Amino acid sequence: MSRTVDVGEVLDEGRFTGYQKWLIVGTALTIILDGVDNQLLPNAVPTMAGEWHLTPRAFANALAAGPFGMMIGGMLGGFLGDKIGRRTALLGSALAFGVITLAIAFANDVPTLLILRFLSGVGLGGAMPNAAALASEYVPRRSRPFAVTLTIVCIPLGGFVAAWMAGRILQPYGWRTLFIIGGIIPVVLAAVLFVVLPESPRFLAVNRQRWPRLRTVLTRMGHVVPADAEFVDSAALATTGKPKASIGDLFRPAFRWDTIGLFGAFFFCLMANYIGFQRIPTMMGPTGLKFPKPSDALQYFNLGGVAGAILGALVIQQLGSRATMLGMSALAVVSAIVMAMNVPTPDNVLAAMMMFAITGGLLNAVQTTMYALATHVYPTEIRGTGVGAAVAVGRVGNVLAVYVADAALSRGIPQYFLTWAVTMTLVLISLALVRRHIAPTASAPAYAAAPARH
Repeated sequence: MSRTVDVGEVLDEGRFTGYQKWLIVGTALTIILDGVDNQLLPNAVPTMAGEWHLTPRAFANALAAGPFGMMIGGMLGGFLGDKIGRRTALLGSALAFGVITLAIAFANDVPTLLILRFLSGVGLGGAMPNAAALASEYVPRRSRPFAVTLTIVCIPLGGFVAAWMAGRILQPYGWRTLFIIGGIIPVVLAAVLFVVLPESPRFLAVNRQRWPRLRTVLTRMGHVVPADAEFVDSAALATTGKPKASIGDLFRPAFRWDTIGLFGAFFFCLMANYIGFQRIPTMMGPTGLKFPKPSDALQYFNLGGVAGAILGALVIQQLGSRATMLGMSALAVVSAIVMAMNVPTPDNVLAAMMMFAITGGLLNAVQTTMYALATHVYPTEIRGTGVGAAVAVGRVGNVLAVYVADAALSRGIPQYFLTWAVTMTLVLISLALVRRHIAPTASAPAYAAAPARH
């Protein structure tokens, strides 16, 4: 007689093996390159503006086109992830943004740049919701917030790499070389990961024809699976009563306030972060505070983001997401006000860089842990759609960020920093609306056995 294995329970209560950790590393690598490609243009704009005899503000629409493409890509990528698999959608997105980033190296005017940036944004946007969903479905429940955050923290890590590359490539080799390198690496990585990265076990469980692959993946994860096993995911079926659900399920009574809160938090937090990502080099460069290397400030902003996000994920395991994320949002508001009252100057470079690191750490920590929160809120069958929809709403704020930043800069540097205070206050309010926050998980017990039903 065949045995029925509950895949959700096996994964949620099982061990966190070395193989699973390598899968998280593979998923995270795609997001590092996502972060790199996403921030190449803001770093290159001052150099491109000089070569094309334009002002940095002439690139505002091209900068906004990327996030607009990411908004569409987030929705499309999340939908495709639920339909054709997280792995396929993730690696297809990485291949797309790599090829189009490579094409940007051959652009000769702003309209061409705008079109290519929009198309690369579609690929970039499709990667993140699938990476978050895939990472969450590789690991036990107790490790999920940290695994997802460790994956998404690679966005600011990639931004740090982009700023580091810009500081060493732009002056001696030019901006075109920067985009050539930034395009080739994702293409090569996607080709490798197509071979070695498996599909989500929960996704494979839905279709009987995929069960042979599911047995192989679970075995590699260290679970003992009978050869005649049949698979179910009881958590998914209990939530909606059917294997697949529509976007309308995001607004069912069980999820309505969570969805509203997540949408608001993603909108304002992505706006806050991209006010930094897109205009810090301009603010610190020839038209702003005239620091020797404008990319250094963005480098510290992203580096602080990496540390802040990892720390935030660890604290969530101890205190849960409500206290942690609301606390970090409040500290971000305070930090932004301090920067507005003490504008950085070239005479005090160290203090300026430290403030960028602290503020970037708090802003990025809230943003990256929001992906873990979103994957926690939504069940498997709508997880890709739910995360994709939240990110797509966030991309609207992302699109508006460059215009908000430019409007603030036209009124002075302090106003630029105050935009962070305002947006993070709205993030705090939005996160307070979410009801299904992550509970503390550090003390959750581990189970090695794979549950089955006769």
